Amino acid sequence: MKRLLRILLVPSMLFFIGCGCCEEAVEPEVAPAPAPAPAPAPVAVAQLADVFYAFDSSVLDMSTQNQLKENAQWMMDNPEASVIIEGHCDERGTNEYNIALGERRAESAKNYLINLGVDPSRMQTVSYGEERPFDPGHDEAAWAKNRRAHFVVQ
Repeated sequence: MKRLLRILLVPSMLFFIGCGCCEEAVEPEVAPAPAPAPAPAPVAVAQLADVFYAFDSSVLDMSTQNQLKENAQWMMDNPEASVIIEGHCDERGTNEYNIALGERRAESAKNYLINLGVDPSRMQTVSYGEERPFDPGHDEAAWAKNRRAHFVVQ
């Protein structure tokens, strides 16, 4: 029985501890790990903010112009990006009127960006009128948030 255990254990033990005849233990060859895949190109995080309008207006006030300047700079820094400019309105007025007003708002933002040097082929406009409110409330605070041009990066 001892002989049988010795026959079975000794060869398998040599694998783990070596034969002892060499000063240096010989480690089994291990294939090198494959090189890591290259990291994907960084995707620009959109820094485009909405711009807001006064009641029944598509006129760009000073704060709207300043925000559009920042949006234009982001677009210049990210020439691969294109945007959809959505025109939105509050709930007052007819659906037809608000669709037209939302379109004027989106177009005024787009035209300002074009004047700042943004390629017009990178921008599209759409009007949602009052159909997609940001704030569902029915007061001036909610309506002020809903009168806007919203930027969607594609």
